[in-house]
Amino acid sequence: MRTVPIGRRPNKVRAEEFASPPADDRSFAAFLSALPDVLAARVFLALSRDIASAAGERGVVVMVGGHVVKTGLAPILIDFMRRGIITHLAMNGAAAIHDYETTRWGGTSEDVQAGLREGTFGMAEETGREMNEAFIHGQTEKWGMGESLARALDGKELAHPELSLLKRADDLGVPLTVHAAIGAEIIHQHPAASGAAIGDTSHRDFRRFAASLPSLHDGGVVLNLGSAVILPEVFLKALTIARNLNDGKPTGFTAADLDMIRHYRPHMNVVQRPTAEGGKGYEITGHHELMVPLLAWSVLSMIDARRSE
Repeated sequence: MRTVPIGRRPNKVRAEEFASPPADDRSFAAFLSALPDVLAARVFLALSRDIASAAGERGVVVMVGGHVVKTGLAPILIDFMRRGIITHLAMNGAAAIHDYETTRWGGTSEDVQAGLREGTFGMAEETGREMNEAFIHGQTEKWGMGESLARALDGKELAHPELSLLKRADDLGVPLTVHAAIGAEIIHQHPAASGAAIGDTSHRDFRRFAASLPSLHDGGVVLNLGSAVILPEVFLKALTIARNLNDGKPTGFTAADLDMIRHYRPHMNVVQRPTAEGGKGYEITGHHELMVPLLAWSVLSMIDARRSE
C-alpha cells in the first residue's frame, strides 16, 4: 500500500468556495455572493455573467417552450426584451397558444385528462379559429407565424395585452418566431386549420430565426427554456444554415439549457454540438418558475454592479 501527502493531492472543493449564511446585508447581490462556488451554483453564476456581458453587445437568443409561458414567466421575458437584452425570441407552437389565450381571454392550460375522456381536449372554438385564420391571412401577406399572430391580436378585445410575448415583441421590434410541429398542437385539430398556411408561415419564421443567429458570434448567448425536442432540433438546423452562409460562424458563444429534467436533444443539439468548435455549454436543472426569475435577477444585478463601477 502506498500513501501520498495530502498536500500533493488535488482537491475538487476548497474551503473558500463554501456558501455563506445570511448576514445583515440581505440584498440580492449579497445572496449571489453568498452562493457556494461549486457545481450548479458555479454554472448558474457563470451563465448569469455571460448574459450580462452579452447584453446590448451580442445576440441573446431565447427559445421558449409552452411550460415557461403557462407558469407565468412572460413578464420576465418581456422585461428582458424591453431592456434590449433579448435580441430574438423563438417559441414552439404550445408556447404561442398559451401566450395567445392568456392575452386574449386571461387564462390557458386546460385539463387534458378530462378533455381527452370526452373528446373535447384542444377543441376550444375561438383559439383554433382565430389562430388558424391568422396563419391564413399571414400566408397571403407573406408574414411569419409570429408576426401573423401579433397582428391578429390588434383590434381585438384583449384581457391582458401587457402579458403578451407576441404583442410586446412586435411593439418593441424584437424578432419573435414560432416553430410549428404539425399534428402536435391543439389548433391543428380545428376545422379552420390550413396545413399550407401553417407550413408557409412557420417556414418563413425558420428562415428568420437562422438569420438572427450570426449575432451570437464571439460572446453571444443562446438559452433554451423548456423545449425538449422542437426548438433544439430547429436550432441545430438554423445554426447549420447560419454557418453555411457565414464561413463557419457563429462560434464562440454560450449555449445553455434550463429544464426540470435532462433531455437528450437539448444536451446534444443546444449545449454540446454547437459549442464543440469553441464556446461554452451549460445545463441547469430546476423548475422554470424558480430558475428563470433567479436568472433574471442575477443578470440584472450583475449589469447594475458593472454600471456602478
